[in-house]
Amino acid sequence: MQELEPRLSPMISIASYSFHGLVADGMMDVFHYLETCRHRYDLHTADLWNGLLGNDPEQYLRPEFLAKVRRALDEREMALVNYHVDGVHIWEDDPAVREKHYRLALRHIEAAKVLGARTLRIDSGGREHHWTDEQFDEIAKRYREYSALTADFGCRTGPETHWGAELVADNLEKLVAAVDHPAFGVLLHLGHFELGDPADGDRRIAPHAMHTHIDAKTTANRLDEALEILAAAGYEGCLGVEHHSAVNEYAEVGWQLASVRRALAKRGATPSSVAGKRNPLLRGQA
Repeated sequence: MQELEPRLSPMISIASYSFHGLVADGMMDVFHYLETCRHRYDLHTADLWNGLLGNDPEQYLRPEFLAKVRRALDEREMALVNYHVDGVHIWEDDPAVREKHYRLALRHIEAAKVLGARTLRIDSGGREHHWTDEQFDEIAKRYREYSALTADFGCRTGPETHWGAELVADNLEKLVAAVDHPAFGVLLHLGHFELGDPADGDRRIAPHAMHTHIDAKTTANRLDEALEILAAAGYEGCLGVEHHSAVNEYAEVGWQLASVRRALAKRGATPSSVAGKRNPLLRGQA
């Protein structure tokens, strides 16, 4: 019998950082983003960066504001597939800053619960290519705590292949083993590795991926290879388009989104919108 090609989920999202140029110009906020994803790009997914919510967490983490965002998600029947948070990474050399980040991270975890997030990205910190033993122990401890908290509401938590020590596949594999929690995962920004071949990094981290970001470079140069790596690893999560140029963002995001949809169609998936209550990501969501 011929072996079937491994399949990927047809669910696609747009990381809201893709519109950071419009955000900086005061031309997009979280509600405009949700309307854009739902009606311009025909998606039932949201992929929120906390920078889209505002500059002051004391304002955007207020319960009444989060309730408005949740209502906007529910009205559009959209699932929050990822909430990626800057400014709360675990390790900083100054203990007072570490404590500040920890306290703020706990508030973002509560926000993720209110918003119904399925995955939550909190960076590890550590700006060099490798963590010291002290850094690693603290980072693993916090991720175990965060994973236990988010598991209670069906959300996975972990770092992104984003900056510093997170860009080395060896480090992430070691961290996954040390945290050893089913709610811990990695936001795999495909191809974004240092100290090694990017494709090899993707292969090694794909089995631990909880969410993905696909940038313009990967879209243009190695999209089919990246999707094959994810499929071979059994990845069943969302494919998150992310753009970075801050120029012509509507058009550039549209090109990346169309490219991912086309690549999925070539693989036999049906990358069309999943309408209304048939959205599988919303099943069982309160």
